[in-house]
Amino acid sequence: MSTHQPPMPQAPAAPHWQAAPGGSYPGYTSPIPVVRTHLGHALASEWTKIKSVRSTMWTLGVFVLLALGIGLLSASVVASDSGSTSLSDQNPLQFGFFGLLLGSMCIITLGVLTTASEYGTGMIRTTMTACPSRARVLAAKSIVFFCVAFVVTLATSGFMAMVHASMLGGVGGARTPSAGDWLKATVGISLYLALLGLFSLLIGSIIRHSAGAITIMIGAVLAPLVIALFMVSNSLSKVREWLLEYSIPSQMSCFYDNAISTSGPTGWDPLLIMLGLTAAAFAGAYVLLQRRDV
Repeated sequence: MSTHQPPMPQAPAAPHWQAAPGGSYPGYTSPIPVVRTHLGHALASEWTKIKSVRSTMWTLGVFVLLALGIGLLSASVVASDSGSTSLSDQNPLQFGFFGLLLGSMCIITLGVLTTASEYGTGMIRTTMTACPSRARVLAAKSIVFFCVAFVVTLATSGFMAMVHASMLGGVGGARTPSAGDWLKATVGISLYLALLGLFSLLIGSIIRHSAGAITIMIGAVLAPLVIALFMVSNSLSKVREWLLEYSIPSQMSCFYDNAISTSGPTGWDPLLIMLGLTAAAFAGAYVLLQRRDV
């Protein structure tokens, strides 16, 4: 007596992008177009993030207020006291330094939060799932942040430089800024602060903790100068000079030809130094990002 077995049901056709090499599944067309991802998609994602979070508006808003407020206040004090203030052959744009120095804390904070905050909220898992290429994620974050920081800093420093030139031109014997003075007081200082913020972003990626990375960066900006001021012993004179020469405030003042130390980096040298530090930090962040689990 023979038994009759019903035919086995056939599995539904799989999408064409799941087909084995050399095979095909006719009769199925995916309604979702398959697009190969690239860096542009990651840039669009990071731009959406950075313009959507409130920390961006707060940090950049406070940066503009600090830079313009302190810069204009210092210039107005000098202009009102022009009778007793001597600016003989000095650059009138140099008063933008004070506001930008304090404002740099906001750029540092935003740089750290761009990466470290995702580790605190767990958003980094979603980011890495959407874009498994970790190098692409790090590059996209760096490019978007650098462009935002540079544009905002350039607009702020440019406006402040124009106001200072009009308020202090000829006051106390101040000289007329040259084209080089304008370039360093706007483009140069903006590139430096954007790189400083990018360096902070990479430190945030390495530390993966917002408060810790911000503390480290603020200490790196202020601690060398403060420590050098208390080194009064002659045996520490070389260490004191080195700290003064290569402290971040001293390097920022080089863009106004008014360096804190009489030796050390001059002209555009601080920009090259910060570029080297940022490149080293990027390499370290990339290696750790590849080895670590999110």
